[in-house]
Amino acid sequence: MSAAAHDDPPVEKLSFEEAMQELERVVGQLEAGDVALEDSIRLYERGARLKAHCEARLKAAEEKVAAITLDESGQPKGAEPVDLT
Repeated sequence: MSAAAHDDPPVEKLSFEEAMQELERVVGQLEAGDVALEDSIRLYERGARLKAHCEARLKAAEEKVAAITLDESGQPKGAEPVDLT
């Protein structure tokens, strides 16, 4: 497979775990330094999209966790609605 495969799945469709795995692969290829310049640019751009996707997924998860409410004994009792817009 080439360094910048054009059949890579769209970043938005990847789970957090899939995106992290691919980001690690991209970083590994870039660090190896044996990729042609044009492929390096495409890899870097995909890596930037993967990083942003992972950060967005983490932020959404953090907001969901922060919305969990606790009862008087400290036990989770539900969640408050979170506006993610």
